[in-house]
Amino acid sequence: MRQRVATAVWRVVLAAGLVCGIGLLPWLTQTDPAYTVLKARAAERDPTPEVLADIRAQLGLDGGPLHVLGRWLGGLVRGDAGQSWISGSDVLPGVLQALGASLLLMSVALLVAALTAGIVCARTLRLGARRRLGGRRRGGTGSAVIASLPEFLVASVLATVVGVQLGWLPALGWYGPQWTVLPALALGLPAGAVLGRLLDDLLPGAFGEPWALAAAARGLTGRRIARQALRRCVPALLPNLGLFAVGLTGGAVAVEQVFDVPGLGRTTLQAALAQDLPVLQAGTLALVLLAALATGATRLAARLLTGPALRDGAMSSLHRPAPPAGGLLPLLYGAVLLAVVGVGLARDPLALNTGERLLAPSLDHPFGTDSLGRDLLARIGHGAFDTLLLASAITAAALVAGVLLGLVPRVSAPLVDTVNAVPPVLAALLVTAVAGSGAATPALAVGAVAWAPLAAHTSALLRQERATLHITATRGLGAGRWYLLRRELLPAVLPPVLRHALLRLPGVALSLASLGFLGLGAQPPSPEWGLLLAENQPYAERAPWAVLAPAAVLALLGALAVTAAGGLRRPRRRRDAAGPVVPEQPTVEKELVAAR
Repeated sequence: MRQRVATAVWRVVLAAGLVCGIGLLPWLTQTDPAYTVLKARAAERDPTPEVLADIRAQLGLDGGPLHVLGRWLGGLVRGDAGQSWISGSDVLPGVLQALGASLLLMSVALLVAALTAGIVCARTLRLGARRRLGGRRRGGTGSAVIASLPEFLVASVLATVVGVQLGWLPALGWYGPQWTVLPALALGLPAGAVLGRLLDDLLPGAFGEPWALAAAARGLTGRRIARQALRRCVPALLPNLGLFAVGLTGGAVAVEQVFDVPGLGRTTLQAALAQDLPVLQAGTLALVLLAALATGATRLAARLLTGPALRDGAMSSLHRPAPPAGGLLPLLYGAVLLAVVGVGLARDPLALNTGERLLAPSLDHPFGTDSLGRDLLARIGHGAFDTLLLASAITAAALVAGVLLGLVPRVSAPLVDTVNAVPPVLAALLVTAVAGSGAATPALAVGAVAWAPLAAHTSALLRQERATLHITATRGLGAGRWYLLRRELLPAVLPPVLRHALLRLPGVALSLASLGFLGLGAQPPSPEWGLLLAENQPYAERAPWAVLAPAAVLALLGALAVTAAGGLRRPRRRRDAAGPVVPEQPTVEKELVAAR
């Protein structure tokens, strides 16, 4: 009871700190709000000290941080989020309208993501229902490519091909249900591919549990067993599903920009770039409330799905020893990626030749040229240092932080819930609002939130692993906490979390690319991959290779991450004379023979 009270107090403190930080944005920003308001409403007036002081008094910014925070919180209690510094209109109606559009888009995108995840893991479900799952699993590269495609690139292709050239669906605007299809596909396909990979990683363990073997021996249909296996695996993914819900709402800025959707992400982006802080404050607060609701709903759903088994320590482990899913694919993908980067580094990424603008791929220019005649292969090779190395460093740091914080869920869970409210794009907007845009903005924004999914995954797996029968038996034989953590829990939890981190490596690179695409990161002439996509997107129809080349490298990175992650498996258990011995769980085939 005391621990629950302490956790609740910790949650309240973190939530209050986040809300206070949002309320203090006008005081924290390095840009003078009075100057922003003056330029927006009366650009012809001179910014004299007297005029600026009068505007600060009207905005209530001359009373110190406590006065600014108290005035903002008092307005929220009365249902008043203030007035826009740019237009002078009330903030709340516009933000609520944008939130409604984003919630509708999020709902359709989640449906697309669920269907995509089902397609990704359909083969594993089919084989598991037929009791034909072997130790070595292959495939999954297609889902890696889908997960690695930038959302703004998918949006651009759908808008150009499906919306404009074929005319099947409307591509621009927001006037009814038909206008939600293309942006929902652009958002839901990559998210569904990631969720499908995570689910596909857990299903073999569910099909090998005693209940599945007993059900097969009693003659239950494979379809019913497959449904129960899905129900068994979904609770471990629910924390990440809450993350996707918030990310699809606040992190869909680029897609909303492409399709001209008046959503919350686009609204907050425009407010941050224009330094319209009241709108940014209201949009951020709406995301915080949405994250709280999504987190509470996923936690309740996990409790309902697992039932009393989690409390009674009567669950089986989903993470069984398995031979590595090896092969030459990771080596092949890695060699191709290194070859592309190596050849590109030998070329000049800044050499201009306006006579060779938008040339198609050739022997002289294997990836073609951009709108200024620069060699795309050279720019991609040099951009790897700005994108690939930075993404790897952020992923490694996020993995360490996520595992360490996930081991102490009472401390990390409220912190994860708070960070979940701030997707990378929104974090970049807040950093931009306070410190301005710069080369360090993407790294700070993505690094600040990249650890949260891994921490949530670690704590969810750890919670289920501690409730397994073999952990209960090992504890009953006298094993201490350190032995359980070192020899039982960490070997079971680390491989799936490490695979999750590798699966998110392309996502981190995409987040950096998205921020560059939105103009919040590196600036020209930097060869950063997101900036390459942003610079060449207007020429996608005339010179598609200018966009497809950096997108293909990102897809190659995703394929490399997935195939490398497939080889990370829990090591087989060995007899340990220094502690209790837990017998190795039999394979699916041996348990089937015993059951029959």
